[in-house]
Amino acid sequence: MIKENIERIRGRIASVCARVKVNPHKITIICVTKGRPVSQIQEAVGLGLKHIGENRVQEALEKYKQIPDIKWHMVGHLQSNKVRDALEIFDLIHSVDSVSLARHINQQAFKMNKIQDILLEVKTSPELRKFGFKPEMLAEVYEEITEFQNVKIKGLMTIAPLVDNADETRPYFSKLRQLRDKLNSGWLLSMGMSSDFEVAIEEGADIIRVGRAIFENNV
Repeated sequence: MIKENIERIRGRIASVCARVKVNPHKITIICVTKGRPVSQIQEAVGLGLKHIGENRVQEALEKYKQIPDIKWHMVGHLQSNKVRDALEIFDLIHSVDSVSLARHINQQAFKMNKIQDILLEVKTSPELRKFGFKPEMLAEVYEEITEFQNVKIKGLMTIAPLVDNADETRPYFSKLRQLRDKLNSGWLLSMGMSSDFEVAIEEGADIIRVGRAIFENNV
């Protein structure tokens, strides 16, 4: 099932990239593995997925030593008391949603002699449960965080609302792209999940975060 799902996802990516004239090899698939056993993750890695995304630091720590030679991505909300552990394993933290968190990452990274790559999470939808910077604050926040010596902003991330029609997510992805283009057109965009990644790619996603479509049927 996992093999067939990955082939199907790659086919869908190739199709949408052909429509929007984007090289499909430029799209990074992050295999989101929250709650998935190591055996399933190893199968996905064996099929060519080299980027793993985890929502919880503790769960990632338990899997990290068993799954070598891949890139690890923190895609869930990161609490300050988990930053030190997160910096031990994650290549890219997608969910930096406050200046105080960025400052704490910077402080811990300095102690570890590491430059930590991060994305700024933007709250492009009005949902109360979403984390992230307000779009109107982003320029100011960007100026402040770029002063930190041990973090490097690589781009922006957002999570669209869950909707029945994937096309309804388009305004949220479009908004993130517009924000990116104003600040730094070279930044990456992490947006799109199992239910809406095709729309995200149409709107400029470089990174998609896919879990259910890899590990479950009929997604």
